[in-house]
Amino acid sequence: MDAVSSPQSADQHSHLVQPQAMEWQKTRFPGCEAKTLLFDRGTGLMTALMRFAPGSVLPDHEHVGIEQSYVIEGALVDKEGLAQGIACKAGEFIWREAGSRHAAWCPDGALILAIFQVPNKFFEADGRVVDAAGQDWDEAWGHTAAQRARRV
Repeated sequence: MDAVSSPQSADQHSHLVQPQAMEWQKTRFPGCEAKTLLFDRGTGLMTALMRFAPGSVLPDHEHVGIEQSYVIEGALVDKEGLAQGIACKAGEFIWREAGSRHAAWCPDGALILAIFQVPNKFFEADGRVVDAAGQDWDEAWGHTAAQRARRV
């Protein structure tokens, strides 16, 4: 069916998001705030504006699916991991393969558009593997890994 004859209404097809009208949400990571633009719990797909205060760090984490970041302001720097020292600056784009692991920081702060296929796994000092909200990753997101395995 073409767009002209589609029985869907506009609100079932296009979803306008107005970030300027949204409040920044604090995360459990000091100096990191987010505005979630798209979130699909079933698949784990998420798009968010991320704002980082100067010096803020995203600790040791793994990208379960491809992660994409476009830096609007500031810089995102690999603090630890195989890509240590790589800096993605304002106007640049970086993407990371599934399974990549690192810690990232924003020495002078940053504003980033981030797209995740599945939420990251964060590795806690006590050995737990959690998501960005601090929930057990397997309990919260294991269903997305199972879906991916069935497709392969």
